[in-house]
Amino acid sequence: MGALVGLGVGVGLLLVWSAFATPRHRNPRPAGPGRTERMLAEAGMGAVSPRSLAALCLVSAAATCVLVLAATQTPPLAVVVGVLAGYLPVALVNGRVRRRRRELAEVWPEAVDDLASAVRAGMSLPDAVAALAVRGPEPLRPAFDAFALDYQVSGRFGDCLDRLKARLADPVGDRVVEGLRIAREVGGGELGRLLRNLSGYLRDELRTRSELEARQSWAVNGARLAVAAPWLVLLLMSFQTDVVTRYRSTAGTVVLAVGAVACVAAYRLMMRIGRLPTERRILS
Repeated sequence: MGALVGLGVGVGLLLVWSAFATPRHRNPRPAGPGRTERMLAEAGMGAVSPRSLAALCLVSAAATCVLVLAATQTPPLAVVVGVLAGYLPVALVNGRVRRRRRELAEVWPEAVDDLASAVRAGMSLPDAVAALAVRGPEPLRPAFDAFALDYQVSGRFGDCLDRLKARLADPVGDRVVEGLRIAREVGGGELGRLLRNLSGYLRDELRTRSELEARQSWAVNGARLAVAAPWLVLLLMSFQTDVVTRYRSTAGTVVLAVGAVACVAAYRLMMRIGRLPTERRILS
């Protein structure tokens, strides 16, 4: 009896020791796209890598710094303006994201109406989706053209929808694609009504958001003008020798640094306060 107890205690201790001593192999989760990759995809620039964008930012900053240094002979001013110019490519990509979202939001109701008409006419759901490559809105045709070719090759509707959603990289497109997936899996008896309801909802949302953006535009333009104006004035005044020499000292460097930080912080704060809620992508 004592031998069995000793054997049981020994086996238990061995298991406890092996739980801490033996390395555990975890199944690595597939890494999703980073923030910069998502931003480039939503801007329709999926072929551009984050490293290329970072390199462009560095080149922009360096070129601007050299030009301002050559014109003013003031290193602190050149560094500050160069850093601000380095953010310009990112700002342009963000602006492209907003314009692309607005453009796609305007054409999605028409695309959903085309889908509803095709389904009502007796077309199958995959054929109706592929037909948008020909008769759908112009901004959406390349993505649906790739979907049609993909479905013709593979015949897997769910996988093709996943790749379509990745190509569109649009929150409204995610909702439409997931609605089509559910309709395909559950059954298409209510597909026509679902598409009509979705089209009406998208139109109402677009109308409301357009009114809000129109009222918000003055605040956004005012924030951009308030940030850019002091630096434009400073660049114009920097060609005067008696003015630019004041920024070559330590006190001038501190003034430039504090001014740059204050402008960036104020701009970010105003944009955050006046920012409309942006719809996040689902299951992306």
